[in-house]
Amino acid sequence: MKEKLIAKAQELRQHGFTTGEIADELNVSMDTARWLTLQKAEIKTEAPVDFAINWKSIGGNSTRLSYVSGALSDMALTHGDVDTIVGVAVSGVPFATLMADFIEDMTGMDTSIAIFHPNKHRLNNDEIDDEGAISTNFGTVEGKKVVIVDDVITSGKTAKEVIHTVKDLGGEPTCVTVLIDKAGLSEIEGIPVESLIKISRL
Repeated sequence: MKEKLIAKAQELRQHGFTTGEIADELNVSMDTARWLTLQKAEIKTEAPVDFAINWKSIGGNSTRLSYVSGALSDMALTHGDVDTIVGVAVSGVPFATLMADFIEDMTGMDTSIAIFHPNKHRLNNDEIDDEGAISTNFGTVEGKKVVIVDDVITSGKTAKEVIHTVKDLGGEPTCVTVLIDKAGLSEIEGIPVESLIKISRL
């Protein structure tokens, strides 16, 4: 398994993927993605503690993706009304799109989607205070009650980045929804985290 991840990470790097994009593609932390891309066949170093997540059986099937999005929508609505779903690029976007439909059907309220591009996807992402951005091609968050959706929380850093951005733009984050929470978080920056699967280390 480890060798396959190393090979895939190095292949993605050769195709120009940033460390953040590799981390998202393989559903591992940034530290693990960095470690995977630096491995040489003859030199073995200890891997960071992490879990690689493969949810292709869901993401590769529109029916299953729809069911998961319905469950995430149901959890999001326990925190009140929703005006906008912010999908974290790349993997949060399919969930956000389907969730907007589910929430419109469940509540009768217009629900728009917005797309967040995290800092980790930038080639020069070394600036600590630099945060991602919400695309101007989709819905806005200003004056809206916002649900943030992604596939996996590894450390909570990206979710924190989205929360700050939404607040800076005048939106009100109501919750963060994810398929898998690898950090076992109940909240980030005072915003509740809802996940279908929560991993807890003993």
